[in-house]
Amino acid sequence: MLSLLPPALVLAALGSVGAISLVWVVLAIVAGLAAGSFCLYPVASAWARHAERVAAVAEAIGRHEPPSHLVPDEHDPLGRAERRLLETADTVAEQMAALEEQRGEFEAILRSMTEAVVVTGARGDVVLLNGAARRLFELAPEADYRGRDFVELCRDPRLQEFVGRVTAAQADGVMTGEFPIQLPAMRHLEMSAAPVRPVGRMPAARVFVFHDISRLKSSETARTDFIANLTHELRTPLTALYGYAETLAKGVDDPATERRFLGIIERQARRLARLIDDLISLSDLERGLTPLKLDPLIPSRVLEEAAELMREQARRSGVILEVKCPQDLPEVPGDRDRIHQVMLNLLDNAIKYTPRGGLVTATARIPAGDGDGKGGMDFVVIDTGEGIPAADIPRLTERFYRVDRARSRELGGTGLGLAIVKHIVQLHRGTLKIESRLREGTTVTLWLPGASAAPPPAHA
Repeated sequence: MLSLLPPALVLAALGSVGAISLVWVVLAIVAGLAAGSFCLYPVASAWARHAERVAAVAEAIGRHEPPSHLVPDEHDPLGRAERRLLETADTVAEQMAALEEQRGEFEAILRSMTEAVVVTGARGDVVLLNGAARRLFELAPEADYRGRDFVELCRDPRLQEFVGRVTAAQADGVMTGEFPIQLPAMRHLEMSAAPVRPVGRMPAARVFVFHDISRLKSSETARTDFIANLTHELRTPLTALYGYAETLAKGVDDPATERRFLGIIERQARRLARLIDDLISLSDLERGLTPLKLDPLIPSRVLEEAAELMREQARRSGVILEVKCPQDLPEVPGDRDRIHQVMLNLLDNAIKYTPRGGLVTATARIPAGDGDGKGGMDFVVIDTGEGIPAADIPRLTERFYRVDRARSRELGGTGLGLAIVKHIVQLHRGTLKIESRLREGTTVTLWLPGASAAPPPAHA
């Protein structure tokens, strides 16, 4: 029958049916989406809450803070996972707090250590260093050296070679070394390096500890030199005593020769006695066994009394000894006997090393900048001798140190006079200054604190 209808009418009827069907399909899809959205809304809301909680936990961990303890919904797998995440976050927070506490303790220990400590990474880069290390390597206190290479701390090749050896080594043991380095002053360091090795892994860091043993090495050298010098000083008079006494024991027919030998024995015995007395005196001063008896001293009288005892020696040596001291200088506190010993030593040295016809002058004066003299007093001994080389001046107060050893022994010196002077001056909290130029003479200035200064201790 459709074949009997016109074709145009048939197409129109079919189009109307298709349009109606498409509308119903669209309506069905919209209705399905609406129903699905209505059903999925609780799920999406739950997921959003879970996401917010997880984000809050992550942010708290990032701030190194404990996470907020919201009660998670454990009716679904995400809630149970959130609970486990919160528990893990609590554990991480506790561990972070413990690490921060340990780090604070570690930094406090590092700050209080007198030894220099440097921690480096696996490649030798600096991780941290304490204040002692900054002082040892003379680094700027405000500079940040983290991440820099160790060579930037100190460029001494011996130290860099040691650091390179430690960095390249894979051993678990502690590596040690000892050698002098330039910083820029010469320092003798004793160092050790230990690896920090995580379980089952390569070393992640190394801890370097540096001990400055410069003073210890200096003390060892001084002690060795002292023993060697003392042995030499004692051997000379003892050899003379033994030799001449043995000769006399065998018999000497010439009375003049016998008297000459006895004179030599007497001089060497006196020299040995002076040496022993000086050693005892120096030992007592260094050990603080010599208490000071402070009295007000008149500077002019101190100089005159010392000069009076030295005038005969000056006359025999052909040296003019003068005291030029104002009489109105203020008194200064000091131990009369000890200061007298100091002035005798200074005048004795000046006369010994001044050639015939020379001049030795002793004076006292108020230091520059001290108007009334209450702050202290300068005692000055000036000679016109041959002078002292500049390189020898810093060592003049060392025990047994002599610029001219042969002449010093010939003149009867023990080599301990200026060492005794230095310790007496230190007991008085004073200062000793020696200035000299070759062929122009020497000036020794002793400064003693005045009455307004803090009193010196009774013992060193």
